[in-house]
Amino acid sequence: RQAGGGRIVNITTPGGKAPGAGSLPTSLARAAGLALTKAMSKDYAADNILVNSVCIGLIKSGQHERRYEAAQERNPSQTLDEFYDAMGARVPLGRVGEAREAGDLICFLASERASYITGTAVNVDGGTSPVL
Repeated sequence: RQAGGGRIVNITTPGGKAPGAGSLPTSLARAAGLALTKAMSKDYAADNILVNSVCIGLIKSGQHERRYEAAQERNPSQTLDEFYDAMGARVPLGRVGEAREAGDLICFLASERASYITGTAVNVDGGTSPVL
């Protein structure tokens, strides 16, 4: 506020918009995060503080590398690239995303170029989410 504005980018997953079966606790938390983003965007707009969410789907990360290592017991001949290829087969774009792809959007939303974007949630999920 003292600086005359700012940016808040909350990170969640598309599960807050379109929960899957068996995901009740995490889907509730993710939906609450989206509601928080919308409420904050209205509360802070007069101070030129813009608040948005980025809903991140399957992105290459340490989390998935740990899952790969755990899966090595079942399929020791599978490489990490093959593991990601199998995950990516479920994504409409046919691949798992790169961290920079989410990072580029986050940097844009935090920049002056996004000066008229607030209260929205953008999916970075390769088209996986059934909702906008």
